[in-house]
Amino acid sequence: MRRGKTEKMKLSVPSSPKTVKGLDSLSDGKRVLEIEARAVLALIDRLDEKFSKAVDLLVRCKGKVVVSGMGKSGLIGQKIAATLASTGTSSFFLHPAEGVHGDLGMLARRDLLIAISNSGETQELLQLLPYVERMGIPVIALTGRMDSTLAKNANITLDVSVAEEACPLGLAPTASTTAVLALGDALAVALLQKRGFKEEDFALFHPGGTLGRRLLVKVKDLMHAGTEIPMVSETVGGMAAMLEMTAKKLGMTTVVDHDGYLVGVITDGDVRRFIQRGTDLAGATAKELATQHSKTIGPDDLAAKAVEMMERFSITTLVVTEDGRTVLGVVHLHDLLKNGIV
Repeated sequence: MRRGKTEKMKLSVPSSPKTVKGLDSLSDGKRVLEIEARAVLALIDRLDEKFSKAVDLLVRCKGKVVVSGMGKSGLIGQKIAATLASTGTSSFFLHPAEGVHGDLGMLARRDLLIAISNSGETQELLQLLPYVERMGIPVIALTGRMDSTLAKNANITLDVSVAEEACPLGLAPTASTTAVLALGDALAVALLQKRGFKEEDFALFHPGGTLGRRLLVKVKDLMHAGTEIPMVSETVGGMAAMLEMTAKKLGMTTVVDHDGYLVGVITDGDVRRFIQRGTDLAGATAKELATQHSKTIGPDDLAAKAVEMMERFSITTLVVTEDGRTVLGVVHLHDLLKNGIV
């Protein structure tokens, strides 16, 4: 049916975020960071002898450090447990609700419990307390209320209260969880310092990480050995040396004497410079082409040391030797980079 008058459709166009009253994402982001930064800074003046006692209690723990908390506190607890585990302390996270429904067997008499609750009244967490008390398990509480049930029943209570949450509604845990996370890191770092935990120890717990590779991988793990070693006698001709370099694809060859001891190395650069001088390559011996007193490294040296030497001397290969004489292999910069030794 035709209308007597055509009606025009009105399209509703949403306003630009900048025009919506009160919506300023940049200001909101800065406000959140300022509130959370203040919450962390406030912890500094609040640390006292209780913190030191908590670290001492952790050092004396002969079993596992068990971290527990509900909701967002639980998520922070998982990170704290992971940090402790990666820095030499046997630690894991126990969900309190799962604990009271059968997982309490994960706790043993020599363990220690870090209990996290901002209110200090989380029922699932409080239900763990009678059990850990019977087992003689010490409790370190991280809570925002020093007069709470959790605080009163812990061996040591650390105050993680905050003046305000970053959430404008005051509902979502934000500054409070950041404060707990920071205090957990403080405990972990103070603990590793107390135990004399070193880079080498950290690498053992992170064999797949960059630091682990730098501190655990040795030259012998990455070097070309056996038939892969480019090697010629000092008496062979220059063309034979070039063929060996081409065949082994490392851009160089080692040169050894009749006893098999290292005389020097020939690189692509050595060959180019020899030709530029107008000397007959075919008539030259490998010894004449070689750069003597070449840089060497031991098989048990760290691969990271090989990288450092290559950078310092602007070279891409190192001869791996025993006592600086017997050739055991060759390590190339590409192999080091490919394996993350940077």
